[in-house]
Amino acid sequence: MATGEFTDKVRITIKAGDGGDGMNSFKAIKGKPACGPDGGDGGKGGDVYFVGDKDMNDLFSFRFTSKYFAEDGEMGGSNQCFGKSGKNLYIKVPLGTLVRDYDTGRLICDVFEDGEQILVARGGNGGKGNVRFTTARRHAPNFSQKGEKVKPHSVVLEMKVIADVGLIGFPNVGKSTLLSKISAAKPKIANYHFTTLSPNLGVVRYYEKSFVAADIPGLIEGAAQGAGLGHDFLRHIERTRMLCHVVDISGCEERDPIEDFQKINAELKEYSEVLAKLPQVIVCNKCDVYGAEENLKAFKKKYGRKYKIYPITAVTGEGTRELIEGILSKLDELPPLEPIRPEESFEYTANDNLEFSIFRDEDGVYVVEGGLVDMLCRNVVLNNPDSMQYFQKVLRLRGVIKELSKMGCQEGDTVSIGEVEFEFVL
Repeated sequence: MATGEFTDKVRITIKAGDGGDGMNSFKAIKGKPACGPDGGDGGKGGDVYFVGDKDMNDLFSFRFTSKYFAEDGEMGGSNQCFGKSGKNLYIKVPLGTLVRDYDTGRLICDVFEDGEQILVARGGNGGKGNVRFTTARRHAPNFSQKGEKVKPHSVVLEMKVIADVGLIGFPNVGKSTLLSKISAAKPKIANYHFTTLSPNLGVVRYYEKSFVAADIPGLIEGAAQGAGLGHDFLRHIERTRMLCHVVDISGCEERDPIEDFQKINAELKEYSEVLAKLPQVIVCNKCDVYGAEENLKAFKKKYGRKYKIYPITAVTGEGTRELIEGILSKLDELPPLEPIRPEESFEYTANDNLEFSIFRDEDGVYVVEGGLVDMLCRNVVLNNPDSMQYFQKVLRLRGVIKELSKMGCQEGDTVSIGEVEFEFVL
């Protein structure tokens, strides 16, 4: 997290809605107290979406609210009425926000476009009402199904500025002044280091063409190790298609422009090889200051063959037209910005894993746990014979009984499955 109020990385908790329970009820007509089952299904829980919002500039609002839960589905009703589904939750984030699973660091999605809606957590399905369990042999099932329960998950939101051009350089070299001259951006400008505490974005328009430029806060030596504003803002350069490296060619702060240029590039390379390989143009600013002409000659002699160099005076705007034309020409040669794609699609869902594991606790009880147990706990009504018959059938079909026998479970031994404890019988 950066200094000041700008926030570009936060951890929040999200949760899709639980499914509503199915209803266990029987139709009652005057004179006929039980005319058959009529319990309806529960409603589906609400989903969680992340939505791109071009009007958001950072993640500051997430510092006040850290939990985002979608609405649960409602319970089913009698007369075969379905429960109402829970409302979906739409979480607005700035463009360029990466969403990662907190526990694994796995990339879930990259919110790249304005208005883009990305499903991240799916709500639980509603449970079935007892009318759904009628069969030719079972005319009056006295049990229903519970809705799927969904666990909360921690995710990290990491903002990476989406811009075509990143303005980089040491503090106080004139990046903010340059951005204000070539775009409509109004960055805070003052003559002291680290005036810019957050990336400023500006749209540069030139006839029918345009590009987005980002004024990245000034780097210092050690930035790649996190010194100064280092790690907090180096990530924002990763999005850019090219870099505009601004150098104070006057050396008015007793700095060597060539040495400054080399140090910044060394920091980029140490942080990321990708950054080091981004195309660069060099902007030699403050050409109107005494001593700049001599320094410019030395700079061109050393780097003129490898880089395109643009002498400018940002305060007056002199040389900025040629710079804009040069940047547009370079951008025409480069591929467009693309979102970062996850290795495979991923979203949080209710636990539908039907695997199980068995261990024996210190009291000698055989404990069965896992996704299969969660499913059985949802579907089994302990005081209903039909439901318990279904329970025992699933244990045999899924191999639980066989696995217990392999582990040495004998008749009369205690087995624990969720809330159910029973004596083992072959």
